Amino acid sequence: MTITADRKTEVIAENARGTGDTGSPEVQVAILTERIRNLTDHFKANHKDNHSRRGLLKMVNKRRSLLAYLKSRDVGRYNSLIQKLGLRK
Repeated sequence: MTITADRKTEVIAENARGTGDTGSPEVQVAILTERIRNLTDHFKANHKDNHSRRGLLKMVNKRRSLLAYLKSRDVGRYNSLIQKLGLRK
């Protein structure tokens, strides 16, 4: 369900804007997307796990808020991120 430390460092390295960048919206959205995909796979086998489903909904809303923030600040970065992560259309 959770992502490993190695996978998290890979995701950070792929989406970081510079060295030591862990707090930019791109990195946060990428980590949330990885966690959401893992939980989605978890629900295929455990469809009655409503406690984790609540956490999933919170993550989806947080990701949506971060994407809205990024879109309002820099549309180019927003478009490249959603294309890289395969989120929309």
